[in-house]
Amino acid sequence: MENKNIIGLEVENSNHIAEALNELLANHQIYYQNLRGFHWLILGKNFFQLHEKYEALYNEAADTIDEIAERILMIGGTPLHTFEGYLEIADLKSAKDIRSSKESLDVVEQNVLFLTNSIRTILKQASKNNDEGTVAIMGELISRYEKQLWMLSAYNATID
Repeated sequence: MENKNIIGLEVENSNHIAEALNELLANHQIYYQNLRGFHWLILGKNFFQLHEKYEALYNEAADTIDEIAERILMIGGTPLHTFEGYLEIADLKSAKDIRSSKESLDVVEQNVLFLTNSIRTILKQASKNNDEGTVAIMGELISRYEKQLWMLSAYNATID
């Protein structure tokens, strides 16, 4: 049983999945901070709707971050936990000084699409390695983010 972790999965495969989950964690931290900035800085006629929506999205992102970090721990990894660590491996970029509805919504849509594609890759890897716990989490996230993309796109289409 030396090559299995505490939940019975192959250590080597779990290590690869933990690496991918750490990349997802880092990108979620950037996504979260982008949402916080948009929540604080948004201006214009859509202020009330977007201020509230960005708060809901960053609260949801915080829960997702926690879930990803805990999954990394369950499969035997160590979640990244410093800003330096996140910035070192994140592919998403920090959004700075964005105040317009259209521009902020465009960034959120791009971030969510990037995260969704990353999640799909992890889901395939976890499925191949019989990691049903990670598969379940990734499947739930894909469903949630696909719905978010649809709703964000529909709302963004109404913005001038």
